[in-house]
Formats: sequence, C-alpha cells, structure tokens
Amino acid sequence: MARTTAAKVAAKLVVKKASSAKASSAKAKAPAAKSPAAKKSAKPAGPATAATAVKVARKAARAVAAPVKTTRVKAAPAQVTAPAPARPRLVRDSFTMPEQEYAVLATVKQACLKAGFEVKKSELLRVGVALLGRLDVGDLRAVLASLPQLKTGRPPGE
Repeated sequence: MARTTAAKVAAKLVVKKASSAKASSAKAKAPAAKSPAAKKSAKPAGPATAATAVKVARKAARAVAAPVKTTRVKAAPAQVTAPAPARPRLVRDSFTMPEQEYAVLATVKQACLKAGFEVKKSELLRVGVALLGRLDVGDLRAVLASLPQLKTGRPPGE
C-alpha cells in the first residue's frame, strides 16, 4: 500500500514539474511575428510535452511500485537424495528366426509360469544377450557354428 501511495506522489510531482516548465517556457517566449514558412514548420509544444511528462511519470511510478526482490535462505534438507538415474533409451528392432527356435521361447515361457513367475519374450531375449556377453570368444564361436545359416532380410510374403 505504501508503495502505491509513493508511486502516485512521484507521478504527481513529475506532472507538476512538467506543467510548471511548460508555463515558464510559454512566459519566456514573447509573441513575435512569424513568417509563413516558420508557421508551417512550427509544431505545437503543448501536447508533445504533456505526453512526454505523462510517460515519464508512468515510468517513475512503475520504478517506485516495482516489488523488491528478496532472496530467502533455505535450510539445508535433512537428507540429500541422489538424482534419479536416467531411463535407458529403448530400441525397437525386428529379426527373423526359425520356427523351432521361436518355439523354444514359448517352451521357456511355459516353464517359467509353472515355476511361479511370468516372463515376456523380450525379457527372454535380453537374458540370452546377457548370457552371450559372459561367454568367451571360443565358446561363442562354437555356438555360432552350430546354428544353421539364415537368409538375411524379410521372408517372402504368402
């Protein structure tokens, strides 16, 4: 409330100064005979000065009425938590495999259900990739040699 009152007082002072300056400048100028060219180029000083005074008054009022920014000191939290780990980016891919190997996925899923837990095909494939990462190069080469070679690309449409 005090800021608003101070802003109004400042605005009134600026307007009073502008109007008194206008009056004193009008008194100082004696009416003189102007030539026709001077009359055309002369602009009335009144409205421009009043508009300028109003603009200055508004700026002053805003400056006075502007809220003062304060910073508050926050108490340190009792326990600092680590930021949540970023989610891994997921990648979609398609691949081709023989029906017999695909049937193994269904068999393993059924065995997991009998054991009391559910597993998805994508999880089974991820388990296989994790196990492949643990193999040494010699064992991996032996497993790859036992797999039949497949033609790359999509199978022909039926």
